[in-house]
Amino acid sequence: MNKALTKADIVESIYAQTEKNRAEVKNIVETLLTLMKQSIKKDHALLISGFGKFEAYDKKARKGRNPQTNASITLPPRKVVVFRLSRKFRAELNGEEA
Repeated sequence: MNKALTKADIVESIYAQTEKNRAEVKNIVETLLTLMKQSIKKDHALLISGFGKFEAYDKKARKGRNPQTNASITLPPRKVVVFRLSRKFRAELNGEEA
């Protein structure tokens, strides 16, 4: 299984490529992530050109069942976020020319 890229890995990578100290880089990464979260909460969408789009939408309440007891339950409404790759990035990922 592949190792996931963590926030700490991102900070380390940026730190290695810039002349800023780790604390400044960590603050910048935290600020960026906060802006991204706020955008998704407020606008229900975040578009990063050449990368993709994060979209939030509401799921309605639905019926489900508890697999242990087989009892019917109602799952509450909730918000979910989906990510859609841009065409350009999808082409890069699949080794195609955009």
